[in-house]
Amino acid sequence: MTCGDDFSSGHRVAALNRRFLLVFAAVVDTGQLARDLPQPGRDELPPEYLDEIEGLVDAAGGRALGLFSSTRAAKAATDALQDKLDYPILCQGDDSTGLLVKKFSEDERTCLFGTLSLWQGADVPGPSLQLVIMDRIPYPRPDDPLASARQKAVNSRGGNGFLTVAATHAALLLAQGAGRLLRSMSNKGVVAVLDPRLATARYGGFLRASLPPFWTTYAPEVVMAALKRRDAAQTP
Repeated sequence: MTCGDDFSSGHRVAALNRRFLLVFAAVVDTGQLARDLPQPGRDELPPEYLDEIEGLVDAAGGRALGLFSSTRAAKAATDALQDKLDYPILCQGDDSTGLLVKKFSEDERTCLFGTLSLWQGADVPGPSLQLVIMDRIPYPRPDDPLASARQKAVNSRGGNGFLTVAATHAALLLAQGAGRLLRSMSNKGVVAVLDPRLATARYGGFLRASLPPFWTTYAPEVVMAALKRRDAAQTP
């Protein structure tokens, strides 16, 4: 389901109990005005991505898990935003991953940014995690020799090596990353994917089909308003 910009009072109440998937791409046929972000670089985070991360984290009141495709990207986001936000940011590598996840879980206003092991292993049920941000679709790196060999083997047999190997790998990690928000039945919030290829690429439908059921929107303003309401509802 795609939600529009018309949030009546009933929609506002329902939004407190929904799980959103926010995709940053302009989709003309929805009639929505959405920001269409540039495609990500190999390791660099475009300035537009940092702006969107800042806005989302601020709306959520912290409570954010940032899942990045590289250590360099996670550290760049931490360095760029830690002085702009009113909420502490923990970055994978600053301490043991287990201790960082524990600190994140215990302080509802804290954010945690990191890479692959957090995609697969951060278990934080409850109000400390209400926003999961993914910077890009997690394809295998182009210089990964094993993935490249597997793709070539599939192509040599007449198959689609990219879809069978790279896209399937990415779909699995996307599902695992989105699953960080589903650690209990009561967990609600937002999964935001900054990479516009999730909506615009011809294989985007394959990737979206791998995700748990979310209420999908292409309008960041709708999601930020819902995050602010959830934050206000949980603030004493």
